[in-house]
Amino acid sequence: MCKRNLEVMDSVRRGAQLAIEECQYQFRNRRWNCSTLDSLPVFGKVVTQGTREAAFVYAISSAGVAFAVTRACSSGELEKCGCDRTVHGVSPQGFQWSGCSDNIAYGVAFSQSFVDVRERSKGASSSRALMNLHNNEAGRKAILTHMRVECKCHGVSGSCEVKTCWRAVPPFRQVGHALKEKFDGATEVEPRRVGSSRALVPRNAQFKPHTDEDLVYLEPSPDFCEQDMRSGVLGTRGRTCNKTSKAIDGCELLCCGRGFHTALVELAERCSCKFHWCCFVKCRQCHRLVELHTCR
Repeated sequence: MCKRNLEVMDSVRRGAQLAIEECQYQFRNRRWNCSTLDSLPVFGKVVTQGTREAAFVYAISSAGVAFAVTRACSSGELEKCGCDRTVHGVSPQGFQWSGCSDNIAYGVAFSQSFVDVRERSKGASSSRALMNLHNNEAGRKAILTHMRVECKCHGVSGSCEVKTCWRAVPPFRQVGHALKEKFDGATEVEPRRVGSSRALVPRNAQFKPHTDEDLVYLEPSPDFCEQDMRSGVLGTRGRTCNKTSKAIDGCELLCCGRGFHTALVELAERCSCKFHWCCFVKCRQCHRLVELHTCR
């Protein structure tokens, strides 16, 4: 697959990096903060278990590849694809489709063939393969459901006599926010035979069935409080916490009741910045003492 699509591999790399950065941003204040390792799998053993954390990693990774390949198509980096030529003519709202619409269909199709191939090779009837394939698709759906219409006005003095528009992928941060919401409301499932095939159904029969856009997981997550290298859990010792917060980033919850250390540290910051004509900004460097709280 890689050898047949050598020109796309740099986009895949960018998509993977985008996924890692977004995962770490979304979970920066959680006990599990999407830490990466220098070994494979890059997210550690956490993703080898069927938890909701693994569900998010698979979804954001699949979305990252689809997003990066789509943007590469639009920017002319790839010979195999370009702008979406199916979007043309006049819309029902009366504006003219023009410009370069993002070719999300190609990005999604490539993500399906590249990201899903490992799960399909395992045999798509295994519980974990079904979970991973579902979450991969949920990641791509997060882009599709948030596609935007961007427009430009043409006319005398900027009047909107003629408006040309094109379809664009959403900012990846918006995709990350959408998938984080799906993570918080993920459905615990179990495999069950439905007709002649196996499918994932909610473990609790009182819960409504999940949709294609929801994340699913097979087993509950550990609490991520204490280091457990066998399970790939790094623990929260040494993590910076917020003394005044009652949320998960607060010292009580993030430190799992173990307490926290407080230290005074000196921060160097730019201050008293002034713009000088023309054209540079000159700042002073200021130092201030702040309290830093870290988990015991």
